[in-house]
Amino acid sequence: MSNLFVSDHPLVAHKLSLLRDVHTEPRKFRELVRELAALLTYEATRDLALRPKPVTTPMAEMTAHELVDQVGLVPVLRAGLGMVEGVWELMPSAEVWHIGLYRDERTLKPVQYYNKLPVAPTVSICLILDPMLATGGSATATVELLKKWGVSRIKYIGLIGAPEGIARMQAEHPDVPIHLAAVDERLNEIGYIMPGLGDAGDRQFGTA
Repeated sequence: MSNLFVSDHPLVAHKLSLLRDVHTEPRKFRELVRELAALLTYEATRDLALRPKPVTTPMAEMTAHELVDQVGLVPVLRAGLGMVEGVWELMPSAEVWHIGLYRDERTLKPVQYYNKLPVAPTVSICLILDPMLATGGSATATVELLKKWGVSRIKYIGLIGAPEGIARMQAEHPDVPIHLAAVDERLNEIGYIMPGLGDAGDRQFGTA
């Protein structure tokens, strides 16, 4: 599991516990998703390239640094939308591209209904934002779309993963790092993560 990175940060563990709680209301749930997205992105972007940049401080001239990589955020609709603001707080210049997938409740396979990617890539690295890595269907489909688009550097940032979804991602896209707050026990018979936190989209938007 060399491409799986599970955060061991105390703040991540604490906020994830609050997120799981059935009594957490949508407003607080959205706030926690935003905060967790920022914390996980901080860890996932340690390898972004830098270049020297001259800076004048109040005391002296110096050589500082600035990011070289142009980052694209790809929230998987709709649950991934809640993670965007947290990442934007760290990288306000990041571009956002939307991909809409829903899971067929009968087959558990992803069905694409929305894709607004430009003809050619405008970024050097894409961060897929999707709270739940369950069956892995939506995640692998999104990676496939981005690779066909022409992006070679892709990372997946989620909150909770199931062993089944992680295994599928690693089998189909071993080059894509997976960054999570936690790995849970399993999927249940209808494809939900156990113990999980329920439906991340419904809990964010108050539609449970």
